[in-house]
Amino acid sequence: MANIVAIVGRPNVGKSTFFNRLIEERKAIEDNLSGVTRDRHYGHAQWGGKFFSVIDTGGYVTGSDDVFEKEIRKQVKLAIEEASVILFVVDCIDGLTDLDTEFARELRSTDKPVFMVANKADNLDKMLMANEFYALGLGEETIFPISSSSGSGIGDLLDEVIKKFPDEGEEDPDEGVPKIAILGRPNVGKSSFLNALIGKERSIVTDEAGTTRDAIHTRYQLYGKDYILTDTAGIRKKAKVKEDIEFYAVMRSLRTLEDSDVVIVMVDATRGLESQDVNLISLAIKNNKGIMIMVNKWDLIEKDHKTMLTFKEDMSQKLGENKWIPIIFISALTKQRIFQAMELAMKVYDNKHRKVPTSKLNELILPEIEKYPPPANKGKYIKIKYITQLPTKNPVFAFFCNLPQYIKSPYTRFLENRLRENFDFEGVPVKITYKKK
Repeated sequence: MANIVAIVGRPNVGKSTFFNRLIEERKAIEDNLSGVTRDRHYGHAQWGGKFFSVIDTGGYVTGSDDVFEKEIRKQVKLAIEEASVILFVVDCIDGLTDLDTEFARELRSTDKPVFMVANKADNLDKMLMANEFYALGLGEETIFPISSSSGSGIGDLLDEVIKKFPDEGEEDPDEGVPKIAILGRPNVGKSSFLNALIGKERSIVTDEAGTTRDAIHTRYQLYGKDYILTDTAGIRKKAKVKEDIEFYAVMRSLRTLEDSDVVIVMVDATRGLESQDVNLISLAIKNNKGIMIMVNKWDLIEKDHKTMLTFKEDMSQKLGENKWIPIIFISALTKQRIFQAMELAMKVYDNKHRKVPTSKLNELILPEIEKYPPPANKGKYIKIKYITQLPTKNPVFAFFCNLPQYIKSPYTRFLENRLRENFDFEGVPVKITYKKK
């Protein structure tokens, strides 16, 4: 979609609050601390019947050797290149600063429409204070005083912004697109994997744990199909989370899990499957998500012909009954098997939406039940007569029988295993329900 609006400016002018206001949800982390936003952060908005993408960026700072600020500058420049309209946000209360002047020089080299947005204009006096930004000689004729916190003035701004869009933008571009979330502990290589996959520096990568804070959404195409990939903040045990920013970052990661179709749980090969990884898997199962395990840093492991098999067996033991979760070994650094990993994620997505015809279900599963019927309970024999798949988003199968209340969980596991053997539900939780007939 060609309609892309980039929100740019120095730190602490309220860009993330403005971003959240435009997309009408609290997606970006807001904090008074400078440098909270680091990567380019995407969302979707609608105004005047037009859909458009919004990019939130980190605060632009020049003359700094800080590793994050250097990477943030790179991300801001990428956002400007990608955008069709640029919103240069300044702060009415602080007034014109040297950083604003420096950044204005950067924007003069672009031929794209630039709107000056004077944020924190909560009353008439502050609106008048916005006039000093005319000294920058930048923007589309006028300065727009707004308040991101209350929403005042944003409507007038958007009325002018949508006039500059090159595309009609009448449809939601993400409608029906599979959503794949990458989750895991800090420093397992989630951002490196995303960057290797798309061939760009989509997420900032450093050796420091906690580099990624927001959930970073990326539109990705493979073999003619579109996907939304989401890089998330590393999730540590609750007791180790000390800062508010990390707490909110973890909350964003967990919400991304809830909103996704398929969850890729990334594991560090040098550490193996840990309790926190198992907790993430359990959460994904509870939320009926497609799941796969991706073991990264495979290039760091000394291997022989049995190493991969040994790793898989060890992981299967820790997964217990959830041996249906597929495992793939990759290296984001060397790009080993990264595209096979995406193919596996696509397969899990297809399995999640698989619909089995009722005739096929009864033809293959009823003979299995006749061989091993449910154990009798209190002298009563249980007869399963009919099976059908329910019209739900996830695979749910209804077994119609005379005494549903007497069927125990071991037999339910037996039925689930028969369903998995006969139909491909690799990577997908399968639910079984019993109905009286």
